[in-house]
Amino acid sequence: MSSQHAHDAPDVPAVGADSPFRQEHAARDEAPQFVLPLVVRIEKTAPPARTDALETAARAVLVLLSDERARGTGEWAAAVRDWQDARIRKVVRRARGAEWRKAETLPGVTVHGDTAEVRVFPPVPLDGWPRELAKLQVSGTDLDDPGPVPAADAAELPVLWLNPDLDMSAGKAMAQAGHGAQLAWWELTGPERTAWQVSGFRLAVRTAPRERWAQLSGSGLPVVRDAGFTEIAPGSPTVIADHPSLRARR
Repeated sequence: MSSQHAHDAPDVPAVGADSPFRQEHAARDEAPQFVLPLVVRIEKTAPPARTDALETAARAVLVLLSDERARGTGEWAAAVRDWQDARIRKVVRRARGAEWRKAETLPGVTVHGDTAEVRVFPPVPLDGWPRELAKLQVSGTDLDDPGPVPAADAAELPVLWLNPDLDMSAGKAMAQAGHGAQLAWWELTGPERTAWQVSGFRLAVRTAPRERWAQLSGSGLPVVRDAGFTEIAPGSPTVIADHPSLRARR
């Protein structure tokens, strides 16, 4: 994918066969690899609800992509271009107390949900994490919802549907939801992106009923296929990005 696709606001859908989520070996595999760090705040006494954490992580990715510092000649733009010109990787780590306060001192954006706080940072080299983030734990991001999660109206609201046949930790699912949001963002036109941003990046993350997943899988909507580095098999479809604007074009 070219940097134009990643940063400009096109009037036609941006992503096609060159999506960095494809499994085939491509030129971007030879490029230096970067990762997008996300840190979720998990205090012992007040952990966030799982679904809210997933939705907040997805919105955090969109906030980063639309930030003026990540576009054009902005201070984060070169890092974002390098990241998007290679494979798209996201890693979610957890922090609490002093760890969280230190993470907040680094350049980035904190996005708030109802119960969740997620801070997203400019991409970093795969082996070049800031010390304050490198020491944070990846494991231990298992979260629960305190009650039933209400249904989402996909006719009005972008929904990131999780594969019902995969068992993912909350951290893994947060990264996958971020991937789904990013794929939807790339395929939207400039005006569609603006409308989503004005809404505050309203979205929902839900596990699809199996019959719904089967229908969505043949819909032509963007599908995230995991690289298989952790938890699940390579090529597994994890998320389908069901944005009303994208669905209207199918």
